[in-house]
Amino acid sequence: MEDILFKISVWAIPVIMAITLHEAAHGYVAWKLGDDTAFRMGRVTFNPIKHIDPVGTIILPAMLLFASGGKVMFGAAKPVPVDVRRLNRPRRDMVLVAIAGPAMNIAIAITCAISAHALVYAPSDVAQWLAYNIFNAIWINVLLAVFNMLPIPPLDGGRVAVGLLPASLARPLARLERVGFLIILGMIFGLPLIGEQLGMDLNVFWWLVGTPSEYIMQMILDVTGIR
Repeated sequence: MEDILFKISVWAIPVIMAITLHEAAHGYVAWKLGDDTAFRMGRVTFNPIKHIDPVGTIILPAMLLFASGGKVMFGAAKPVPVDVRRLNRPRRDMVLVAIAGPAMNIAIAITCAISAHALVYAPSDVAQWLAYNIFNAIWINVLLAVFNMLPIPPLDGGRVAVGLLPASLARPLARLERVGFLIILGMIFGLPLIGEQLGMDLNVFWWLVGTPSEYIMQMILDVTGIR
């Protein structure tokens, strides 16, 4: 039982922190750029209860992380409401609002990597628990940032692409938002299953998200001097 509680704590805490700060960053940047919708709804906060969806934020990511040994994470928080019409410069500002979440995750990953240097000062009985939390937080935040920057609406990367592409390309991409999650789920679960039946490696999700995340995490560890 203690082992189960330990595993839950070293994964759940980093996941909740990553998603909470990710969503709060979206709301904060939108607020500063003219849209106070999220602020008025109490979403510009570090209180995780305001952002958490019990199934999408906790149960689903935990199941995937455990099942994959920490290599796959997919989940969703309550979307932060943004009224594009209230932004100062809607097209540009929506790009900045979208980037804010993944940027926050990378900032958390770097901060956690730096904080790992302080583990030598922690009491021995909690040092291991802190180390697992720190390194899981680095991985989860990098994975969340890379995943969210996939150019598929409604992910942040999709909204960035819609804001940067010329209108002739942005409009059809924006229309994918209605089926975006179906595409993502097919990529994560459907293609690997089909690949197994065909004897082929069709794990597109790992090619697009897992491999870049491993590279970025190693780069953060190298830059911050963590081995």
